[in-house]
Amino acid sequence: MNLHAPRAASDMADGQAVRLACRAGRISGTTAGLAPGYVQGNLVILPKDDATDFLRFAQANPKPCPIIGVSDPGDPHIPALGLDLDIRTDLPGYRIWRNGECVAETGDVGAYWRDDLVSFVIGCSYSFEEALVEDGIEIRHITENKKVPMFRTSIATKPAGRFHGPLVVSMRPLKPADAIRAVQITSRYPAVHGAPVHIGLPAQIGVADVRRPDYGDAVTVNDDELPVFWACGVTPQAALVASKPEFAITHSPGSMLVTDLKNRGYAVI
Repeated sequence: MNLHAPRAASDMADGQAVRLACRAGRISGTTAGLAPGYVQGNLVILPKDDATDFLRFAQANPKPCPIIGVSDPGDPHIPALGLDLDIRTDLPGYRIWRNGECVAETGDVGAYWRDDLVSFVIGCSYSFEEALVEDGIEIRHITENKKVPMFRTSIATKPAGRFHGPLVVSMRPLKPADAIRAVQITSRYPAVHGAPVHIGLPAQIGVADVRRPDYGDAVTVNDDELPVFWACGVTPQAALVASKPEFAITHSPGSMLVTDLKNRGYAVI
């Protein structure tokens, strides 16, 4: 991770502060641990002609693709997620896709913006990590200042329209007792991926080596820990590779949009 500004709580205390720092080019890398208490989101931007199919794909796959915000075509603002929010500049990193291939990574997509683009913001597991940390559970990628490790699996998503592809999962190594508690805690957050989809035995979901992620960074996995897998909002990027739409923009894995919404608003008591 490379942050050009301090991570002190006073500097990154809320969603707006993080967005403004991204806009000024002062943050790159992961947003994990920034603006505690505020909802973060994955991003998918598609031409209007593909937006309906993608919405159907997200609705068919709510675990990896829980939509928390949608823009009007050509509008880079989503006021429901943040009053001072510009989807073109307010993430640390973006990916540009053409025909299913990532062709560029950038910190500002203004040069790629079009009047027909629709933005989808998808709930992120960073929202439930706060609750895990508050319960005393270590989140290894935060401890090690890395992006969460993410893996393509052998589990197929439900296709809709032109979109299809494998489920992507994020992984957090936990001791067995913590894994049980994590299931209980994250089950309260169905709008941001909810409970894990798999625990242990990674080969059963097509993950050959938990120390070699497809996205994000490798983290330490100790011998007394289980790999715990949650559905991940990078799943749409795997769908872009499989489905090959003409053009798309996404977040760079681990580099999220930090909103003005509060995590507690997504907890089911």
